[in-house]
Amino acid sequence: MEFDIAENVKMVTETTREFAEKYIRPKVMEWDESQYFPIETFKKAGELGLMGVLIPEIYGGSGLGYHEYVNVIVEISKVCGSIGLSVAAHNSLCAGHIMLFGNEYQKQKYLPKLASAEWIGAWGLTEPNTGSDAGNMKCTAIKDGDDWILNGTKCWITHGKSSSVAVIIARTGEPRSSKNCTAFIVEKKANGFSAGKKENKLGMRASETTELIFDNCRISDAQRMGEVGDGFVQSMKVLDGGRISIAALSIGIAKGAYQAAVKYAKERQQFDQPIANFQGVSFKLADMATKIEAAELLTHKAADLKNKGEKVTVAAAMAKYYASEVAVSVSNEAVQIFGGNGYTKEFPVEKFYRDSKLCTIGEGTSEIQKLVIAREILK
Repeated sequence: MEFDIAENVKMVTETTREFAEKYIRPKVMEWDESQYFPIETFKKAGELGLMGVLIPEIYGGSGLGYHEYVNVIVEISKVCGSIGLSVAAHNSLCAGHIMLFGNEYQKQKYLPKLASAEWIGAWGLTEPNTGSDAGNMKCTAIKDGDDWILNGTKCWITHGKSSSVAVIIARTGEPRSSKNCTAFIVEKKANGFSAGKKENKLGMRASETTELIFDNCRISDAQRMGEVGDGFVQSMKVLDGGRISIAALSIGIAKGAYQAAVKYAKERQQFDQPIANFQGVSFKLADMATKIEAAELLTHKAADLKNKGEKVTVAAAMAKYYASEVAVSVSNEAVQIFGGNGYTKEFPVEKFYRDSKLCTIGEGTSEIQKLVIAREILK
């Protein structure tokens, strides 16, 4: 399988690797322990073009393609899954939605601020009682003259508190009816818009996750994206790209755990030799390397289709499903190779293990990915 990958992919990859080593690695465990969301680090990423990878240059972005984008997320996530997750959510969900479905005024107003990380962006679809069942959302937007009034709650929103702007999908029709929701851009300063509880999570602890609350939040119709009722269709298209992001995040976490395990296996001595010499360990490493390679190929296949403007639903779902399960499997085996040391916070693999599980849940669970794949192949 060959991909038409531009020459600058290596340069972008190296720039991202240097950024992650210099600005993220020294603080990884400190941020994880305190659940600190390092806005200043994202501002630095914005200066390097990493917060607007896919945004066209006319809107202040880097104007790059999905192969470069995948590698950006991989390199950051090899060091810290939390930062990789937030960079992915900002790029592919908030900025991605505006880039795909915003009008020219909205693109010019918001994309430059998002590309530079002057503003951090959030994206709100999930609700307390409607995760996979997004068509039954309770958060509503009711037309009032030239305005819309939003009421309800969104949950599990990445950087919901620290974001300056959020793309919100709210119900504008009857529950479960066709075309019953619409996308809106809501700024933090809007009256009646606030952040709620911050989640205390197993992993991805430096990636802020909060509720968003709308209490008679009034916004102008100028903040609506696309036609009334198009919100769900827009969201599914945004999630196709978002699933490539989570696949890349998963690969980064898996690579980080694998590389740590290889290094440890070469250094750790038992029975007067490195444990890498033992078949029980070396075969684990062989399996890990093979799974990562397969996940990477699936992900770059989806990236290639995305770059070409072709339908990517199945390829993205396959990549996300397989890569996320690989992240869990590889990080689990990495902990096993480290033995007792792998269970402590003094060594890196326990964090990869904790972070990996989110990849099988966020932006559609593994079960939802299988549902998407099955529906497409059985058409």
